[in-house]
Amino acid sequence: MPVGGRQLPSSLALLAALCACGSSRAPDQSVAPDGGAVYGLDARPSNTTCLAPSRPSAGIDLRGALGSRSFSWPVLVLQAPADASRFFVVQKGGIVSAVSPDGADASDFIDITSQTNSGYDETGLLGMAFHPLWQTNHQAFLFYSAHDGTKLDLTSTVSRFTSTDGGKTLDKSTEQVLFTLQKTPADNHNGGMIGFGPDGYLYIALGDGGGAGDILNHAQDTTQLFGKILRVDVDHGSPYSIPADNPFAAGTGGKPEIFAWGLRNPWRWSFDRATGVLWAGDVGQESWEEIDVIRKGENYGWHVREGAHCYPTGSSCSTSGLTDPIVEYDHTQGYAVTGGYVYRGTALQGLVGNYLYSDYGSGNIWSIPASAGEPGAPRPTAVKLLASGKNISSFGEGLDGELYVADLRGGIYKIVPSTGTSGTGGPPKLLSQTGCTEPGDVTRPASGLVPFAPVAPFWSDGATKERWLSIPDGSRITQDADGNFEFPPGTVFVKSFLLGGRRLETRLFFRYADGGWAGFTYAFNDQGTDAALVTESRDIDVNGQRWTLLSPAQCLACHTAAAGYSLGLEAAQLDSSFHYPNGRTANQLATLLHVGMVEPGPAVPALPDPQGSGPLEQRARAILHINCSQCHRPGGPALNGDFRFGTPPSQGYCGVSPVVSEMGVPGALLVAPGHPEKSLVLLRMKALDEHRMPPLASHVVDQASVDVLTSWIGSLSSCP
Repeated sequence: MPVGGRQLPSSLALLAALCACGSSRAPDQSVAPDGGAVYGLDARPSNTTCLAPSRPSAGIDLRGALGSRSFSWPVLVLQAPADASRFFVVQKGGIVSAVSPDGADASDFIDITSQTNSGYDETGLLGMAFHPLWQTNHQAFLFYSAHDGTKLDLTSTVSRFTSTDGGKTLDKSTEQVLFTLQKTPADNHNGGMIGFGPDGYLYIALGDGGGAGDILNHAQDTTQLFGKILRVDVDHGSPYSIPADNPFAAGTGGKPEIFAWGLRNPWRWSFDRATGVLWAGDVGQESWEEIDVIRKGENYGWHVREGAHCYPTGSSCSTSGLTDPIVEYDHTQGYAVTGGYVYRGTALQGLVGNYLYSDYGSGNIWSIPASAGEPGAPRPTAVKLLASGKNISSFGEGLDGELYVADLRGGIYKIVPSTGTSGTGGPPKLLSQTGCTEPGDVTRPASGLVPFAPVAPFWSDGATKERWLSIPDGSRITQDADGNFEFPPGTVFVKSFLLGGRRLETRLFFRYADGGWAGFTYAFNDQGTDAALVTESRDIDVNGQRWTLLSPAQCLACHTAAAGYSLGLEAAQLDSSFHYPNGRTANQLATLLHVGMVEPGPAVPALPDPQGSGPLEQRARAILHINCSQCHRPGGPALNGDFRFGTPPSQGYCGVSPVVSEMGVPGALLVAPGHPEKSLVLLRMKALDEHRMPPLASHVVDQASVDVLTSWIGSLSSCP
């Protein structure tokens, strides 16, 4: 029904559909004397001041780590889950060393030298991964080249080992071989990286088996394991089982272990700890090195293409069904790519949310924004950060998100800010300098900002929150199929927190011109007259209540790519009534559409007020949506569960076993029908220790939400 000359959003027009999905309330709008709808705003305000700044640049250096100890051909450095007391250095010859962060203590964690063939350039002990439940099951996995008595005397082997002394060492007598792959026709292109994904499965990288140009067409042949990324379930089956959604899980069309294919020699890959995206470096043949985002069932082109170019050079080829690299470089800049990590630490503000990678030959280290890995994103321009002079065999990520590199010649180095470099660009140091507040009064928003409030707000320890949105003039917000908003570059979200009448902080969340996102906290002074940029997380006392100020790196732990980075700004949250500062009460989504800030999108279920009078199940699902779904959803970084409001509990989390921990409750499920005491979503919401969910900056239990969830779970006889 047209209102005021415009079409109402589909989510408002289809009230019957919304009722069927659990939203029985009609969106509130003031009504003018002529019967037409009155929107919260008559026109879109002009925003020329509150815009995302330029992304800060950052110079980097390498500083000797682990007491500047030297190792024998190090190819990997990592830490075990929940254990910051040690680093583990994987050495090509067959030894893994356990080393204290200061290098004072070092010992052999495991020595399989006698069974490892490290006699070729690309063979030896190449990979290691700790089971996610290492702290309880003490299992770790190794990828190594084993002696097999053939002409090459070489078999790629992945094995499980168990610690029998409480995690101090791995007992090599406990070896359980998962699989072996006899090498032919050459000794090189073995891959070797292994690691667990956010889904709890073990991923294994294998090269094409060697020989120039993949002469046996291994990488494109899905009946072969060479040139592939594999994915297996090591917690079920003997010695493993196949995840049901693997591309060839049924055993037809390809090997069931295959996750992705068309790779030459994937040398070092990693999962972004904030988004769960899998990034890999694939070593080139004669001209091009490439960085790929690896997705299930995709073909990365080798040996039809090298990078984004037909192979051999000058030939023609069909690109149908092939996935382009995210970025590539030619052999004037190096000759063997080493994949890295998306930086999620705190020491390098300008690099948060950027993927770092290097070249083994040139020692160059580059960065690109992680947003370049999103489907449909334009190819980024890589920024050269450092000519290191090292033969970088691998990157490593500490539990704190800081990055390290291994130099095959012996050293382990930490990536640190370059001496005397503060970087350029980035957020202003004071809130009053951001252009997002009224001149002379930082407690009031600038005139170009639009207020909003989600109907189901995220819990913030009882704080009152004020929220505003700003986008550049002339730009618009689009919506995806789930009603998540896609925001234009330059966007800024502004959120202020007040507790007990005291204004504590204002957070700004930026979308940079390159598409990347970053969040920053400004902490108010005692007078409340201005707020200063927070660079490192810290706690303050607010009338006896602990309050945590977040660092920039922590913001993206919850603001995930899978959820569109914004949490409360989505159609389901804003299809609700709001009292605007001008005195009007109107539907927020309708208002944003009316003033041209948001483009029309699909009809999606509107969230109810969790503490309102709607059906109990709908209110409980809204609580889980806002507290859990930013990570627990398809493509998110969490290990299991889909907590989106539109996903039926029986398909998303009800009756689902946990991947990580039962919290000491035998038989616990994410949601156990009729048993709140065995439902981890409830137990984690009530916890104030390491089990707390959501995990960041909350020290007070949301009792009102606990009560709703307790009532709902207790009322269930089965999963709805």
